[in-house]
Amino acid sequence: MVNFTILAGGFSSFVVSYLLDSEAGTLTLLRNTTTGVNPSWIASHPQNTSILYAVNENSPVGALQSFEVDSEGGLTLVDTVTSGGNGPTFAGVLSTGEVTAMNFGSPNCSLVATVPGDPLRFQTDSPAVPFPVPDGAPSNPHMSLEFNGEVFVPDLGADKIWRLANTGAPGNFEVRGQIDIDVGTGPRHIAILDNILFTLHEKTSTLTAQRIPEGPNGTTLPLIANVSIVPPGQPAGATFAAAELLISTPSEKFPNPIIYASNRNIGNETDPRGDAIAIFEFINPAAQTQGPLRLINHVFTGLDQIRSMALGSVDAGSDEFLIAGAAIGEKGVAVFQRVDGGRNLTEVARNTDVPTRTSFVFL
Repeated sequence: MVNFTILAGGFSSFVVSYLLDSEAGTLTLLRNTTTGVNPSWIASHPQNTSILYAVNENSPVGALQSFEVDSEGGLTLVDTVTSGGNGPTFAGVLSTGEVTAMNFGSPNCSLVATVPGDPLRFQTDSPAVPFPVPDGAPSNPHMSLEFNGEVFVPDLGADKIWRLANTGAPGNFEVRGQIDIDVGTGPRHIAILDNILFTLHEKTSTLTAQRIPEGPNGTTLPLIANVSIVPPGQPAGATFAAAELLISTPSEKFPNPIIYASNRNIGNETDPRGDAIAIFEFINPAAQTQGPLRLINHVFTGLDQIRSMALGSVDAGSDEFLIAGAAIGEKGVAVFQRVDGGRNLTEVARNTDVPTRTSFVFL
């Protein structure tokens, strides 16, 4: 028997824990743990899975919380701090100890320092970082990604990827530069592989690849690739808004990185097959014959409006699995096994005890 515990956040007042029994093909609800309101995005500490962070996606001011996780996936609240803005949609953990909160409803974000030696407790003197947009102009930061001493923040309202750097003290950051994105595309989530920046655009449901411009404000380089992630055969009333982007970490069993992008049909007519996950390979442009971003597959999930997905951990041996959840309706969450080197997905288990979930962590 191979068991894995998975935590799931959502628009509720609790975080759910599931037990995945991969041999039996079951996903069992273990418990609901009460949290702050709307823990829509959760993130595990990269060196210690007994520490969990969650945003509270609330208006007019959100929050960031820390929890201790027990062996059965139960949570004990340790600390809460303001996110410094409206409706934080994402939490991430930096190598320097800060925990990020991206305030989707405000032109700012917070990178909150934790107490040295105690990552469960926040320092309260970490100021929010404002984005340099004109008063009243759209700004909707949606995630953070640490890379080479910078923190990249895609802003789907401003069509920018902001480049943040620490100003010296823990938790103190500023915008040092930006990467300009085509107007109207709405960069939502990003990933980096071999110094190539992959951007998933919500408003056009496209995936792009480009070399990272020299910081802080180097000339934006031409795109290497720009492809649609929308699946074929959609109903006439379908409208798409791309959501989540994952790139698998190479392992012995899955030596080649694979790209997974989630579609969200937010239109007035749903697809009975549910939303699809688009699967791509990235081919070195010097050797490519069919384009550097090659679509391999669309896997229909039976889920409506997949806001988030998560891959299992290479270290824990769970990287064979991908979990996704429905943000609307009553179709719950589904776990898929990565097959054919990760180029296809086969459903392993599904649970509908909690009808909607929006973010996941494998323990």
